[in-house]
Amino acid sequence: MKAWALRLTGAGLLILLGLAVGTWATTSHFRPLLDTEQDQVATCKAARDNLAGLAAEQGKALGDLTLAANERQARAKQAVGEAAASAQGDFAAANRLQQERTGGDQCAAATSIIDQELGL
Repeated sequence: MKAWALRLTGAGLLILLGLAVGTWATTSHFRPLLDTEQDQVATCKAARDNLAGLAAEQGKALGDLTLAANERQARAKQAVGEAAASAQGDFAAANRLQQERTGGDQCAAATSIIDQELGL
């Protein structure tokens, strides 16, 4: 019976020794790889956070540009309306010039009509 207990104890010690050696070998092999991966994860997270910040900043700038473009478009539309209203008198004068009939040289006729309109 003692032999049986000694064998069982020896087998248990061999199993414990195998576990200890396996744990040490696994740790010494995988720890550097795990540390490298954790460093890469930290780098990727920092890069992702940086890109997220840049994307948010770019989105805000794009929104500001869109608002500015809409404002410029509204001002341009208003300026066109004002220019059209102020040009009505000039259009009427141009129509009168076109409707007047003069004979002879076209250049001389155009010059005399323009001089007449300008009061020269």
